[in-house]
Amino acid sequence: MKIVTIIGARPQFIKASAVSRAINNYNRNNCNIIHEVIVHTGQHYDTNMSKVFFDELSLQTPNYNLEISNCSHGAMTGQMLEKIEKVLKHEQPDVVLIYGDTNSTLAGALAAVKLHIPIAHVEAGLRSFNMRMPEEVNRIVADRVSNLLLCPTDTASANLTNEGITEGVYNVGDVMYDTTLYYKQRARQKVILEKLGIEENGYVLCTIHRAENTDDIDRLQNIMTALRKISSTLPVIFPIHPRTHHLLKEHDALQCSDSLNVIEPVSYLEMLQLEMSAKAILTDSGGVQKEAFFHKIPCLTLRDETEWTETVELGWNQLCGANQHTIIDKWEHINDQLCDPTMQPYGDGKAADKIVKLLIEIQ
Repeated sequence: MKIVTIIGARPQFIKASAVSRAINNYNRNNCNIIHEVIVHTGQHYDTNMSKVFFDELSLQTPNYNLEISNCSHGAMTGQMLEKIEKVLKHEQPDVVLIYGDTNSTLAGALAAVKLHIPIAHVEAGLRSFNMRMPEEVNRIVADRVSNLLLCPTDTASANLTNEGITEGVYNVGDVMYDTTLYYKQRARQKVILEKLGIEENGYVLCTIHRAENTDDIDRLQNIMTALRKISSTLPVIFPIHPRTHHLLKEHDALQCSDSLNVIEPVSYLEMLQLEMSAKAILTDSGGVQKEAFFHKIPCLTLRDETEWTETVELGWNQLCGANQHTIIDKWEHINDQLCDPTMQPYGDGKAADKIVKLLIEIQ
């Protein structure tokens, strides 16, 4: 059996590492019957955003690197679609495996369906119900053309049922939870806290990268004002996305201080260490919201909605948009809604094994 895996962004490297590891484990017991071909679109391309993740997560070197980045949504998706189609025609896989909601996901789905190749979508069924988000469009289209819809939660499965999609739907759990459990102890050995001069439970972690925040200067400045206020009481560690860094400097909105510590993007294991040791997390990242929940660290999400509704329902995550006053108010009451820390809606840590078994059955 041949699987072509399409990835291009940091969260996809994390998810794919769990499934690739499960494939390797399956092969050891079944005479290497699965051959995985990895296609890296290049959406995240530099050392801090890509190579270090492959190294830490022991992902095999991509069989193809399409090197497509730094262009508009339409141009990026179009170029990816053209190049992925060529790869699929050459490789003739039994199934194409896509992850999440990026342009790489959309391009992989469209290329495969037009060639009548079965598609398996990991993280199917997620919905923010905000069609202004490019990610929402990508995930809806991917779900519509996929044959195997691999949902991370009951909520995701229910979303698909509500849309009339019931064939090929499976709640397997969240592969990011698999990866967090697998690397948690190794992450504790990292020295990022010592390098930054911070102590466990003595800082706030922040990430910002979504277009709804970075492309709206009012939202971005509101967030930065709130971060500076929070940093007056507790240091804020801010691993900055290259695009966010560029936009902040362009608008002269960075204004760092000793307590607002803007740093380069960190590796996966360093990020896990920063997450699990933080007092609280502020983010607009879906993956970081979940990882905060996995570590049971209170989180404020700098968005107006989230596809990870379970984190909000269980009190570990609060939506606060990008208004500085709302952010500060939620910060001051961040521990008020925390619920039972033993609740785990994201599976049993064996999602990747379940996915591999379902992929075998799709032949």
